[in-house]
Amino acid sequence: MPNDTLNRAGASIPAHAGGATATSTMAPAAATATATGSATARHTAVDHPAAQPASDNPGAGSHARTEVRAKGRGRAPAKNAGTADARAKPRDAFFDNAKYLAIVLVAMGHSWEPLRHGSRSAAALYITVYAFHMPAFIIISGYFSRSFDMRKDRLQRLITGVAVPYILFEVAYTFFKRWADDDPGYPISLTDPWYLTWFLAALFIWRLTTPLWKIVRWPVPLALAIAVLASVSPNIGDDLDLQRVLQFLPFFVIGLSLRPEHFKLVRRKQARILAVPVFAAALVFAYWAAPRMNAAWFYHRDAAQELAAPWWSGAVMTLAMFGCSLVLVACFFAWIPGRTMWCTALGAGTLYGYLLHGFLAKGSRFWNWYDHPWVHTPWGAVLLTLIAGTVVTLLCTPPVQRAFRFAMEPKMTWAFKKDPVGMARGRN
Repeated sequence: MPNDTLNRAGASIPAHAGGATATSTMAPAAATATATGSATARHTAVDHPAAQPASDNPGAGSHARTEVRAKGRGRAPAKNAGTADARAKPRDAFFDNAKYLAIVLVAMGHSWEPLRHGSRSAAALYITVYAFHMPAFIIISGYFSRSFDMRKDRLQRLITGVAVPYILFEVAYTFFKRWADDDPGYPISLTDPWYLTWFLAALFIWRLTTPLWKIVRWPVPLALAIAVLASVSPNIGDDLDLQRVLQFLPFFVIGLSLRPEHFKLVRRKQARILAVPVFAAALVFAYWAAPRMNAAWFYHRDAAQELAAPWWSGAVMTLAMFGCSLVLVACFFAWIPGRTMWCTALGAGTLYGYLLHGFLAKGSRFWNWYDHPWVHTPWGAVLLTLIAGTVVTLLCTPPVQRAFRFAMEPKMTWAFKKDPVGMARGRN
């Protein structure tokens, strides 16, 4: 994640089917009645949001199960129950492992940021990690946004799971800065994301545009063209960190375009072996580039002109870094284990770790923890790295999730209109 100490401008996720058995003695009239009831039930399940499977509509899960029990005649209710059970698939350990390891790298990267000016090795690690950790997160977010549409329950989850945490943490971060940085006049601004909240604002915008990317013929080239244009447009401004929204957009659109077989390609043994020299080459290049390159390019926060570079370099750097990031993301995915591990369950809490560790990351700067000389020694850097990984791991654990669920995943049923059709069905 980018460092915002000098400049304000600069969590995805996401049986048994019984049926009426016709005997050989069934009368034609009974068969006709069964077919009619089945067609009616199928029509209801498609047209009525409350009758969608519980995996897509948490609020309708109990209602759907009650309906199946109450209307357990004919084929349609049983088939609908089978569909619900089939869609309520267990979480994929690969993606939970990937999210957990990515959030650990995010926290470690933040711990290295104050060290990179005095250590070329720390700067090389910092550049390498920043080249792929957020693209990896964003690709996964896009992959799990493939089913997003304007259905009521999905819009509600977008509000409660993205918009509400954005508002709460933007306010919380502001009050924290006022207190910890002794800056009581620091303003609250919901249009100017501070520090980590930019990702929530971007995710909200990206998900809303998902239906549009589904209908265009060449979504990835179009998104990449938008990113290139943004990189040479300094007048976009800082509202909602639109530069980041647009420059990171291609990774989200790639996620929307991926299928399970694409992930299987990079998880083959050959890919894992090839990832070793690729990462080694990336580290060597980063070590060479560290004193020569402005790390702000990796934040995707500014246009080329704002980085004191010629305008055309924005297009060149955007395309070059896009290619490098994709290669490193593929190598990162190649190393992710697909089996259930001790850390797999933590993948469901990465948004908690992401947002909560920001208080310590910023507090360490406000309270001058990096002024201690031992921090800048090799062993100090190693210890700091281990501390960062441990802290973010603890922040992803179930107890922390339960404690902060009110802010991260509020239900807020009181804030949304009741579905009149669903209420009428519930009374019948």
